[in-house]
Formats: sequence, C-alpha cells, structure tokens
Amino acid sequence: MRISDLLSLSFENLRRRKGRTALTIIGVVVGTCSIVVMVSLGIAMNVGFEEMISQWGDLTQIQVYNWSGNTEVPKLDDEMVKTLDALEHVKVATPLYRPQYLNGQLFAGKNDRYQAYPEIIGIYPQAARELEYELVSGKYLDEVSALPPSSSKKLPVLLGQYTGYSFTDTKKRGDSAYRWQGQTDAMGNPLDPFVDIESDKITFKTVKSDENSDQLSYELQVVGVMLEDYKKGYITSQGVLMDLDLVKKLEKEYMRANGIKDANYGKQGYSELYVKVDDVDNVEAVEAAIKEYGYETYSMSSERKNMQEQSQMIQLILGGLGAVSLFVAALSIANTMTMAIYERTREIGVMKVLGCKLSKIREMFLLEAGMIGFVGGLIGIAVSYLLSFALNYFGPMLQTVVMMLPMYGSKMSVIPVWLALLGLLFSTAIGVVSGIMPANRAVKISALEAIRHE
Repeated sequence: MRISDLLSLSFENLRRRKGRTALTIIGVVVGTCSIVVMVSLGIAMNVGFEEMISQWGDLTQIQVYNWSGNTEVPKLDDEMVKTLDALEHVKVATPLYRPQYLNGQLFAGKNDRYQAYPEIIGIYPQAARELEYELVSGKYLDEVSALPPSSSKKLPVLLGQYTGYSFTDTKKRGDSAYRWQGQTDAMGNPLDPFVDIESDKITFKTVKSDENSDQLSYELQVVGVMLEDYKKGYITSQGVLMDLDLVKKLEKEYMRANGIKDANYGKQGYSELYVKVDDVDNVEAVEAAIKEYGYETYSMSSERKNMQEQSQMIQLILGGLGAVSLFVAALSIANTMTMAIYERTREIGVMKVLGCKLSKIREMFLLEAGMIGFVGGLIGIAVSYLLSFALNYFGPMLQTVVMMLPMYGSKMSVIPVWLALLGLLFSTAIGVVSGIMPANRAVKISALEAIRHE
C-alpha cells in the first residue's frame, strides 16, 4: 500500500466520521491555541523587559569603579585601561574623567553677556564613536587634531545638542534670564537658546581662587554636536566632551595659575571607566573578567538577567497551563481512535485476510491521529494569531480593567514564527502519540474474529 493510498484512506475514514472528527479537532484547536497564546504572553513580557531596560541605558556598556581602597586591586590607570581594552569582545575601554581641579565658566555674546557652568568630561578621542554618541553635525574628536599646539588657545570639543540652553542672560532678571528646551513665546512659537553653539564664539574662562591667581581663557572649537540621548547620559544634552589628555593639560595649567598643590594628584588612577562590549550576550562574560581584577562593576546585564529569569518562570507556568488543555485534547484523540477501531473491526479483519501488512494497518491509524493533530494545530495557530492581534489591540483597555494582565512593553502577546511552527509540530506529535495505543490494539485483533464481528 503506497503512502498516497494511506493518505486517501485515512482522509476518507475521518470524513465518514466528520462529526466526531470535528469535535476532536476542536479539542486540539483549543489545546494548541491555549499553549501558544500562553507562551506568547511570556515572550511579550520578555520583549517588554528588553524595551524597558534599553530605555534605561546602553545594554552593551559596563561601568567600572575602583572605590574599594584595597591596595591589592590594581590602579585604574592608562595601562590598566589598555589591558581591559584588549579583552575579548571589548570594543573600547575609556575613562570618563571629570577634573577635580578645573573651575570655570563658558561665556558668549558681547561683553560676555551670556554665561554657563559646563560639565567638562575627558575621554579618549576614539571612544566617542565607539560609545555610539551620535552626531547632529560636525565630526568626532579623532577626526581632528587631538591636541592643539601649546601656543593655541582653542579647545576642540564636542557639545551636547542643547548646550545653548544652559546659558543665562546676565542683563535680565527672573524667568526672562533663562531659556529652556521646549519653551515657546506668546504665539506658541519655539524660542531659540541665547547662544548658537555652532556659530557663536564661546569662551571658557577659569575662575580665580584668589586675587593673586591668574585667569585662563580659551576659545571653544566646536568640532561636533552630539544628538541628545539620555541612555548615553546627560553629557549628550548639555555636556562638554574633550580629549582626555587636553583636559589633564588644562587642569594642570589651572593648578599652576592658582597655586594648587596635591601630592597625590594623578597617582590614584581613574575612579570610573566605561567599557563598550560588542554584543549584549557577551556583557556577562566581559563583566566577570573585569571583576577578577577586583573592580566593582555595574551594567544593565544583571537587571536583564533577573528579568529574563522571571520571564522564563512565568512562561513555564503559562505554558504548563496551556499544556493541560492539549493533554485533554490528546485524551480526546485517543478516545476517538479507540472508538474507530470498534466501529471498523470487520474492516480491519478483511484487510488482514487480504494480506495487508500489520505495519500498514498501524501506519493508517497513526496517520489518521496525526492528521487530526495537524489540522487542529493548523487551525489553532491561526486562531492564536487572531487572539494575539486582539490582545495587542485591546490590551491597554483590558489592562485598566484586569490589572493582572501582563503588559510590560508595547505588546501583550508576541508569537514568533518558531513558536507557531513548534505549536504545529507539537500538536501533530501529540496526535501521533495519542494514536499509538489504539493502533497497537488494531493490529492485535484476530482476523477471523474480526470478520465474524457484527
């Protein structure tokens, strides 16, 4: 008996009992739909967690600290930074250096009318690109001369997109002395900042510590403007980013001009480093390698791992609840096939007398059971997608009524292709497994007794 004959015969047998077959298929549809939709809720929760964490910060970034004071832990100096930068999967390691001794203001406009207090941070020139500080305009620091000549009073910098709003007008009082992002006039038109950071001349002047100190003055050379992204930190909004060596040079000049002496200056290493990893899946391994040196670290990886574990647990619970429905459907398939054997005992006897192999009889019943599982699974997957669409469309409204509904991201239910295929494969397998016992029962029936069966 060819496979085409088996398929034709199995289909015809199911069609003859279409009422019972339809009810059995409905059970499989309900079971498949339950398990797929339940698992999709857990997947959507995991996706929502990823969306939530990605809004908090860069998932591939590790912050490294050396605040323990333990003398056995190596200093976070430039040599150590090179060591960490050479670790596998690390794209770049750089200090984010905030100078301790560099007190100054930014000035712009006629007679220094506009003033601001900047947050100056020094990094390795190539790090801005690797840390994915996107530019609105201009170039990165490593695309221009990193350090200006000693005689030059121009400082190459990257400015945050809205640094212009950090300036105040010293000629005005009250609210009129300030401009902020999103501010509008009486007609609703947006107000520009007092200072255009790309075209206006901006000067950085140090604050004298006493009357005997010298005031230093430098002109900012704005080589690029960073796109505001709070996931990257406040610096992309209103910060001033410079070459690390240039910041150190300015700090030393300020210390000399103001008579500041610190015997420990530059000997303790950096207090903070940023390490950029090539992929989020490698963050945990890189973080573990850094901790072996004795440093403290922080990344979104730990929060991500905890949320993933919580999500997996919920997926198992929801999947288990759905599996109960599919188990009930499996019992229904077994019952249907068992009843079919009693109804077709004489037919089985005739097939044996005519010389049909027992394996073919077994295959016929397994094929019928598998077809029930396959058709039920196929319809169940289609219904699951419809329910998923309904949950995502009405989810926000339903959540206000039923607070227990999990919705941590933009979607309540997510059914990836692999889940749909797995659901279809699982329902088909359940059908075949449910048909094993009835099929074995069928091949054990005596041919003579089967022919005499009424």
